[in-house]
Amino acid sequence: MAETAVSLAREHLLPKLVEALKMLRDLPKEVADITEELESFQDFINDADKVAEAEEGDAKRNRIKKRVMRLREAAFRMEDVIDEYKIIENKENHLDDPRCAALLCEAVDFLKTLIPRLQIAYNLRDVKSLVSAERDGFQRQFPLEPRTSGFRGNKNVPWLKLRMDPLFIKEDEVVGLDSHRLVLKNLLTKGRQERTVISVVGIPGVGKTTLAKQVFDKVYKDFECHASITVSQYYDVEALLTDMLDKLCCDSMKDIPPSASRMDRRSLIEEIQKQLRNKRYVVFFDDVWEEKFWDDIESVVIDDHNKSRILITTRYEEVADFCKKSSFIEVHKLEEPLSKEECYRLFCNKAFKYGSDGCCPEELKDISVEIVRKCKGLPLAIVAIGGLLSQKNKSEGLVKHEIGKTLEEVAQEDLSGLIRRSLVQVSSFSIDGKVKGCRVHDLIHDMILRKVKETGFCQYFNEHNQLMSSGIVRRLTITAGSYDLIRVERSHIRSILIFTKEILCEHLMGEILAKYMPLKVLDFGYAQFSQLYEVPENLGNLIHLKYLSFRYTRIQSLPKFIETLDVRNTFVSYIAKEISKLRKLRHLLGDTLSSIEVMDSLGSMTSLEKICVLKIDPDGLVIKELGKLKHLRDLRIASFREEHTNTLCASIHEMQLEAIHIYEPLWIKIRLYPEDDNEIIDLPFMSSLSTLRKLCLNGKLKKLPNWILQLQNLVKLSLKNSDLTNDPLESLEDMPNLLFLSISSHAYVGETMHFQDGGFQKLKELELIYLSKLNSIFIGRGALHSLKKLQLQHLKTVPYGIQHLAKLEVLNIRYMPYEFEQSIADDGGQEHWMIQHVPCVQITNLSTFPKRESVSKVQ
Repeated sequence: MAETAVSLAREHLLPKLVEALKMLRDLPKEVADITEELESFQDFINDADKVAEAEEGDAKRNRIKKRVMRLREAAFRMEDVIDEYKIIENKENHLDDPRCAALLCEAVDFLKTLIPRLQIAYNLRDVKSLVSAERDGFQRQFPLEPRTSGFRGNKNVPWLKLRMDPLFIKEDEVVGLDSHRLVLKNLLTKGRQERTVISVVGIPGVGKTTLAKQVFDKVYKDFECHASITVSQYYDVEALLTDMLDKLCCDSMKDIPPSASRMDRRSLIEEIQKQLRNKRYVVFFDDVWEEKFWDDIESVVIDDHNKSRILITTRYEEVADFCKKSSFIEVHKLEEPLSKEECYRLFCNKAFKYGSDGCCPEELKDISVEIVRKCKGLPLAIVAIGGLLSQKNKSEGLVKHEIGKTLEEVAQEDLSGLIRRSLVQVSSFSIDGKVKGCRVHDLIHDMILRKVKETGFCQYFNEHNQLMSSGIVRRLTITAGSYDLIRVERSHIRSILIFTKEILCEHLMGEILAKYMPLKVLDFGYAQFSQLYEVPENLGNLIHLKYLSFRYTRIQSLPKFIETLDVRNTFVSYIAKEISKLRKLRHLLGDTLSSIEVMDSLGSMTSLEKICVLKIDPDGLVIKELGKLKHLRDLRIASFREEHTNTLCASIHEMQLEAIHIYEPLWIKIRLYPEDDNEIIDLPFMSSLSTLRKLCLNGKLKKLPNWILQLQNLVKLSLKNSDLTNDPLESLEDMPNLLFLSISSHAYVGETMHFQDGGFQKLKELELIYLSKLNSIFIGRGALHSLKKLQLQHLKTVPYGIQHLAKLEVLNIRYMPYEFEQSIADDGGQEHWMIQHVPCVQITNLSTFPKRESVSKVQ
């Protein structure tokens, strides 16, 4: 009997055991191989996706897309098994816990990792079989041609900087609208005497705005007055009427009424009627969405039976029909898309105009034809998508390292590329001209949503707690409602973003930690955990986590891992010693964090690029550690003392020496906050920071440091609590790139300030607030030539010379004496003439604060 058992074990169990041992031995190599194969498999998927996009038949295209989705899911399985292996490796590297010193404990821990490793080995084998089967199956059904080197990554083709706005396209750049232009021109200039609303109707991207604006530009000189206004989906009626009044006044070379910015709707209507009465006018309203728009403006556009015309563009025919109730209408539909020949001509003109004389290079003809077909004759789509030929989109989050550049710099270049190609539009800029906010056109947004669903890029819970996608996905977005994550497959999610201000339960946190081990991004946004006071212990199991935001929670200590850690608006007040082990941490964001526990080890965090706000230890030991952070770009420190001066200068000097060779320019931002009000900031030799862009000094200064004047690249300067007795303006007025200047909170204790003639030529924003002794300001002619925003407080008289600030757009006046407010009142104030040219005047009244704020604004 025993011999039989041994024989059976030798015959059946031993081969399995040998196989398992071999799989364990080969596991590291197998993981390395599949990691390398993953990249080529993703290239295969991209090629397969292009085959789907190029297919003209809907039925076949859908079949191909289903197979492509299976390929993507196989790729997700590859990523999963790689990540699972990394998790096991991380656990095994921590078996040196002193509590497990006993041999038995070590054996137990070894077995704990051995079994999961074996499971991974079997999973890896299955995944490799799956990938091979899916690749071969796709090739059998839809054969792919071998890759050529002519298209992928070809960055040497000079690309046209594509237009940003259809309102500014030149006529010779437009394709396929010749006949439409003639019809629309006749509708505007000929026909009935009565006021007529002419609507250009068509789907998004078909060229409505381009057509209407070009015809409007040709005919408006035939009318006595005109205005062109963009409406959009969401608009404020008063702001729209104010804009209309402003443009009509500008057209007639008249000044806009001084009180226009404070007019109610009725007053605005009456004022516009005065401008239009007995005149033949044409008004162009672009991008109208709602039927109620006509109700909002019908009483404004009076009918004097003199062939006045109202031109609108809309995607909805009912918007045009709604005007019938009180006006004659004409509807011009842009229904037919461009022909194939017109599409191809427009595409080549946009993509290759400056590189190949408007002709498509031979190696790009096939892909160009495919893209043009996909755009379905829509001009906007052709213009936008044309730019994609220049490079493969690298925005898979997923920004890749490039030699000599930070991830942020690479990401900025990628964003700039999308902007140049009109896939992304800039909505706002920072003071120094950098992109601050972006948006996408509706057509592009629809395309993004479609692609998200097709590729499993992201799924989200909406306000109805509905799952808006299916299959394997990598990113989960939660917008509202309850959060039942049971239906989401656990192993595939890599990012969770929560965009809601609702109070979340701690149960959600536990569910996330239990289910989503491979997470890389966890951002609670503005969500609030009412009962989350401590970082959960098992959060450390998320070893792949690179970005974590606990903003607005109540946690009081820091987690001990991560690359970007955001604990602003929490109760965290110190940096734990374990944090110094985070060699990859790049951003540490907090309110004010004590450095006591890391004062002798912070320098080991060599990847740090930004830290705020770091509270200096009493002996200033951590300042020496700062000198070891060669990549630091944004430094904000508090509890600074006078005796720290030399050490800080030496540390910053070290950072500069390294940074000069790596970053051009170095975007360091320094903020210094002293220990108490009596501490003096005296930094005598900081001139080596030649590329410093932003500087904030909060504390007493013996005098304005001379080295500040040598910072030729300085963009923003803030001085607080400096107690300067000499007017600092004379020293700062010639700084060549200064755009923002704030002198506040007793930074200057004199009674007058004088902006000399010709000084501060580039300054755009100026703050002079909480300067209790300042009574008067003198502005010389030619000073502050570029100033757009001015904030003032506690003055006795209106700044002399403010009337010369022709580019001033916003004047913010805070807590002025009653006499000051009366002097600038628009109903008889003696000094009102000095500020009447400013479009937006905001007045915060001390007597009513904080109940209300009196604001006068032109939208």
